[in-house]
Amino acid sequence: MRVRFGRIVTTLVVTALFVPASIQAGEKAQPDRNHYGLIFGTVFDPDGRPVYGVKVKIRRADHKKAQWELYSDHQGEFAQRVPPGKNDYIVWADLKDLKLPSGKHLRAGTEVTVHIDNEERTDVGLHLIW
Repeated sequence: MRVRFGRIVTTLVVTALFVPASIQAGEKAQPDRNHYGLIFGTVFDPDGRPVYGVKVKIRRADHKKAQWELYSDHQGEFAQRVPPGKNDYIVWADLKDLKLPSGKHLRAGTEVTVHIDNEERTDVGLHLIW
């Protein structure tokens, strides 16, 4: 009886040491926020100037719908963290709701494919057309 009780206690102690507290509490494991890839880009108009307020969408190449939506800032720049690891992403501009003060109509250029290998930053440019 003593040997059996000792084995049970030993098993519980070993389990407590090797199983993270979040799993023991029944919580989902959170992604590590210190490890990520970064897609950094700039949206340019046909004249090569940065464009503010353009909706940028990003999806994994093997998915159909955008997983992230963000807007270009006053320098035309955007940045999105993505999970680390080897993956391809498609980045494009969504101009559905964009209105320019000049009245000119911009159209989205081609989609850009971005390859992330691990924890790295990849820079892209989205070039719009008239």
